[in-house]
This record gives sequence, structure tokens and C-alpha cells, in this order.
Amino acid sequence: MANKSLVPEAKEALNRFKMEAASDVGVTLKQGYNGDLTSKQAGSIGGQMVKKMVESYENSIKTR
Repeated sequence: MANKSLVPEAKEALNRFKMEAASDVGVTLKQGYNGDLTSKQAGSIGGQMVKKMVESYENSIKTR
């Protein structure tokens, strides 16, 4: 599967979300390519993103 967004318009919002998650875990991202990150750093960013998505979903179902 290609690394292609289902909603191309969401690309900038997803990038801001990724930058925020990276900041939360103390990793500095550059604009553009960040292939010099360690696996631990990249995993920390991804894990933080998932944590925030789960929290957001849980909060949304509480308010229904």
C-alpha cells in the first residue's frame, strides 16, 4: 500500500498533529525528511499520536 492519504486536504493537519506529538515526547522534527530519527524516536512519536487519538475518541463517546 502506498503512503497516500485518503483525504489529501488533511495532510497539513496531520503534519501539525505529528509535530505536536513529537514535541510532547521531546523529539525535534525538521520540515520535510526526518529519516535520521532513531527507531525509538519514531516509535515514541507514533505511540504518542495513537495515545492522543484514543483519548480523543474516548472523550467523544463520553459526550454522546
